[in-house]
Amino acid sequence: PTMAHSKALLVLENFIGGKFVPCSSYIDSYNPSTGDVYCRVPDSGKEEVEAAIKAAKDAFPIWSSKSPLERSQIMNKLADLIEHDLEAFAQAESKDQGKTITFARTVDIPRAVHNFRFFASSILHHVTECTEMPAMGCVHYTSRAPVGVAGLISPWNLPLYLLTWKIAPAIACGNTVVAKPSEMTSVTAWMMCKLLEKAGVPPGVVNVVFGTGAKAGEALVCHPDVPLISFTGSTRTAQRITERSAPHCKRLSLELGGKNPAIIFDDADLSQCIPTTVRSSFANQGEICLCTSRIFVQRGIYSEFLKRFVAEAKKWKTGNPSDPTIDVGALISKEHLEKVRSYVKKAQAEGARVLCGEGVDPLALPPGNQKGYFMLPTVIAEVKDDSCCMQEEIFGPVTCVVAFDTEEEVIRRANGVKYGLAATVWSGNVGRVHRVAHRLQSGLVWTNCWLVRDLNLPFGGMKASGIGREGAKDSYEFFTEVKTITIKH
Repeated sequence: PTMAHSKALLVLENFIGGKFVPCSSYIDSYNPSTGDVYCRVPDSGKEEVEAAIKAAKDAFPIWSSKSPLERSQIMNKLADLIEHDLEAFAQAESKDQGKTITFARTVDIPRAVHNFRFFASSILHHVTECTEMPAMGCVHYTSRAPVGVAGLISPWNLPLYLLTWKIAPAIACGNTVVAKPSEMTSVTAWMMCKLLEKAGVPPGVVNVVFGTGAKAGEALVCHPDVPLISFTGSTRTAQRITERSAPHCKRLSLELGGKNPAIIFDDADLSQCIPTTVRSSFANQGEICLCTSRIFVQRGIYSEFLKRFVAEAKKWKTGNPSDPTIDVGALISKEHLEKVRSYVKKAQAEGARVLCGEGVDPLALPPGNQKGYFMLPTVIAEVKDDSCCMQEEIFGPVTCVVAFDTEEEVIRRANGVKYGLAATVWSGNVGRVHRVAHRLQSGLVWTNCWLVRDLNLPFGGMKASGIGREGAKDSYEFFTEVKTITIKH
């Protein structure tokens, strides 16, 4: 590109100690719907991360000594400011991530606003414990204090939504933070930084350092002055974080991948089940850790389900994410698109049937989106349980549909993967719903619905889907240290 062209690119800067700070080197960020570079992101390393940690440490005494109510008021102000700019944030998220403008407007940005409001409220309602020992003349009570500098690493699929889901509880509890968003989706985090001062967030309370996991993430995780790390992303990266944190005995919260089953019994209400299961398979291009990618259908309704499910999936329109009538946007990157496609090829090579989508139906894109990273919603049938398509997280608009006979069998098969994040169960039999929910190895089980969230309740996974839980009480416990005090009188 000519110099004139490169000048037009958006250039982000790190936000450290309340100021935007340029970086010595940058990386390109692509617009997934066109395949063009549209933004430059700092390629931060040790130096930048150290500066951010120092700013966070310096800000800690003042921020942690504020009352919960003062912190709450500031967080509510920040929520109002983001909400006021909701459209600008949604446009930026859609362009940067490839998701549809509709999804960004109705899910991502409203949820980011809600994250701040929710923790601004919940911080006012926590109570500590007290017990008495009259015979010993003693009373015991607990007190909770913020931990210090929190290292927060968030992924590219729901950029502002998952970043604020970490920042909000961390600062509500009185910690200061150094956050590292994904280098592929950094724009909305940078936009949020522009609002922090106006909201009354003191300098150094929220620092955002942009860059890759290998450089910036590594520096953050390895730093002795960051006692806790909250990470959402891949199981592989989490293993690395665990190893690097071990020498410092850091406290970890890890929300990782899923290979989530939907179990559809023959008494399910298909008029509800089919549209919801299409959504739970393909929402946000299938790039949500909670998406269902293994659909188990009881044999009696298998062929009817498949026919109706494929017909609904084919109605989903793929194209320019800024078009409000579009259901499926672009995948995050060229590499990711290739990876997702490779799973479909593997399934075909193993003898599975691709019923719609990739390689089966033509993909017609507008002229400006020909080089974008698009893929149609893809349904695969007759996949074997041990196939990589049934065992590994694909994280794209691909779902596998298989038949089952008995309740006992489907529980065993649903549990037969290394993950355990979410599951959905469809049945009109209330006893069966409870029985199956109890036996699924899954941190979340939705029955006859999907992705209905109460932020009060624990969120997180079993097995390779992570460690720890997030939510009102769980996040409070993670982001504070508890102390037991005994007084003899």
